[in-house]
Amino acid sequence: MFKLKSLKENISQIFAITEKNVKLSLRYKLGLILGYINQIIAIFMPLIIMQNIFAFRVTIGLWTSGNFILYQFIAHNISHVSGITGRFPGQFRAEKFWKTLPALIVGPFNRFNLLFGIFFSHIVMITIPFSIFFIWGIIIEPISLLTIIFILTLYFLIALIFSGIGLIFGIFAISNENIWQVLSFLLMFVFWFSCISYPFEMFPKFIQDIIDLNPFYYIFDFLRITWIQDNIFRTINTYYFHFITLIATSIVLPFIGVFSFNIVYKKYGITGY
Repeated sequence: MFKLKSLKENISQIFAITEKNVKLSLRYKLGLILGYINQIIAIFMPLIIMQNIFAFRVTIGLWTSGNFILYQFIAHNISHVSGITGRFPGQFRAEKFWKTLPALIVGPFNRFNLLFGIFFSHIVMITIPFSIFFIWGIIIEPISLLTIIFILTLYFLIALIFSGIGLIFGIFAISNENIWQVLSFLLMFVFWFSCISYPFEMFPKFIQDIIDLNPFYYIFDFLRITWIQDNIFRTINTYYFHFITLIATSIVLPFIGVFSFNIVYKKYGITGY
């Protein structure tokens, strides 16, 4: 009975945070729409460059002039999902400005409820643009229903990964902004070397050696390969290291985020009032 009551309280807290964040985000509709448009524009440059390259090469790895647009659609949706890393510091800084942050943090909120509340609010806010490009990708490169469900699960796990990172960013954004800025730059650097926009085979050997050290490369690549092969068991069996990296990171990073949140808040508190 106690566990059921505790579960209901946790769900209620998550729902309350989600509802509040969605309503706050919808107050600035123009900024939200312009953000979606900017991400769409970002698709075109890689497409223009790659179409010229494909004029001289038939394939680049698994990619051809016919299916490379899927590569960009996946990159586009990953960018939408990764936007959650900015949602945490954005909310915390807004709460700090409104003087409501201590109540949010010191109140009886389980840190994981805070993480999942912001997580689900972000999912709600990106549902429409994400769905448009996801469905468009299925039309271009049809896949089975089982693969569709599996890929959506992978996106969910990737969102959890970025939620853990976002929580770390969020606490430093209100406790030590210098570290937050450094971490944001490092994440951008990691994205540059994750093959988010261009295939691995395009890069020179010394860049490929750097990419090989980047866990995000394996995570994003597993998502793309799963779609192209449309055979879940074959993909997991062949790219088991990619799969293990994704699963392990999606479990570990949220815990690291919560642990870091508690440590940093205890050490620095809220600065800048």
